[in-house]
Amino acid sequence: MNARGRINRRMFTGSLLAAAIAPPAWAQGFAGLGSEAGGFAPVVSGRKLAFPDDHGPHPDFRIEWWYLTANLKDAAGNAYGAQWTLFRQAMTPGPQRGGWANQQIWMAHAAVTSADTHRFAEKFSRGGVGVAGVEASPFKAVIDDWAMQGSSAMEAATLSPLEVTARGADFSYALRLSADRPLVLQGYNGYSRKSERGQASYYYSQPYFTASGTLTLDDRSIPVEGSAWMDREWSSQPLASDQTGWDWFSLHLSSGDKVMLFRLRQRDGTNYFAGNWIDTDGRSAPLSPDQIKLEPLGFTAVGSRQVPTRWRVAVAGHDLAIETTPLNPSSWMGTSFPYWEGPITFGGNRSGFGYLEMTGY
Repeated sequence: MNARGRINRRMFTGSLLAAAIAPPAWAQGFAGLGSEAGGFAPVVSGRKLAFPDDHGPHPDFRIEWWYLTANLKDAAGNAYGAQWTLFRQAMTPGPQRGGWANQQIWMAHAAVTSADTHRFAEKFSRGGVGVAGVEASPFKAVIDDWAMQGSSAMEAATLSPLEVTARGADFSYALRLSADRPLVLQGYNGYSRKSERGQASYYYSQPYFTASGTLTLDDRSIPVEGSAWMDREWSSQPLASDQTGWDWFSLHLSSGDKVMLFRLRQRDGTNYFAGNWIDTDGRSAPLSPDQIKLEPLGFTAVGSRQVPTRWRVAVAGHDLAIETTPLNPSSWMGTSFPYWEGPITFGGNRSGFGYLEMTGY
């Protein structure tokens, strides 16, 4: 995410860069994501997503990201989380210019979380100079020495297998990801509404990754394995101007079902809810706002902020009534535009694990 006087999310965000480039846009929804997007391509219902093309960049749109979160364990059963995210933000619309005149800005975040530590790093690059970018086939997303890439054997329908690497001053990781099920379209066949006023994104996920590899913390190498979830979104104006932030959940249920939920908080105190229920066979069905209940149960002090890190979550019609617990309540991403992101577990009438992201606090 973006902010304080310079270029800075997930996300979920590339447009946070816009906040740094044009500070007055901060008033236009969270981090400028609700500002007018004249000249950029619109998000319209009915567009059919196509792979591998849509794994690559969409420079006609203002904002997009490639967003990976992983729930991991070591041999002793200790839990960890890992995040890898690359954001693209277009400063102006129009044909792509070459070299340093290119209007694309790239930003990346990486993090490793355990019960007693949370490490993160942030990178920036200009487009057009060969330092950062994404290729659709074979898939490759890079910024400096951070990379998420597939081989020539990667299957476009599953976005698998992938190798993911990143490092910061006091952590690093190298993960191998594989999936045996196709990608999942979020929203309505990939069209994800973000307000009652027409704001939307194109959105798909790969929630079926299995992960294995190594984390390094304080020069200690830790073999890990677990599950990962990747989100892909692109848009030109994903939020309404009065939406101040979001709370986003990705849930892996012990039954094998997957659930994506979010609420977008509005300045008048109301919320916009959306999500998808993904059956064990991979069928993705949108949830109506009145099916979703997200209620904060407990808060963590982060500086002057009170961040809701424990939640009650319910989905009517799917027999889901759970309470979530963070692995580390202090999973604060102190990036240029700060936000909370970390692994969670949950219990109730269902059990499982997942990730929670919260912005705008």
